[in-house]
Amino acid sequence: MLTRAEFIPPAGAVLMFSTTWCGYCRNLKSQLDRAGVPYSEVNIEEVEGTAELVAEVNGGNQTVPTLVFPDGSTATNPSLATVKARLVDAASTGR
Repeated sequence: MLTRAEFIPPAGAVLMFSTTWCGYCRNLKSQLDRAGVPYSEVNIEEVEGTAELVAEVNGGNQTVPTLVFPDGSTATNPSLATVKARLVDAASTGR
């Protein structure tokens, strides 16, 4: 079984679990692109075991976008402001 630890992004970046059809995912990716926030993406319909991992961190729901931060924490459908704040917080605490 996959674990969140296998998907920890590098400092200053996030990893986004998504699907191709998710409008919220497309919107957040567009915002991250415009803001210059680096991210990688994993499609939970294409990478075996990731849908279950997303469900595990979302109370049984396969809700996307689910982001993983460099400290291993997650956020589901966060705003751009939340993403940027969490990355700044992580950088200031060395996580």
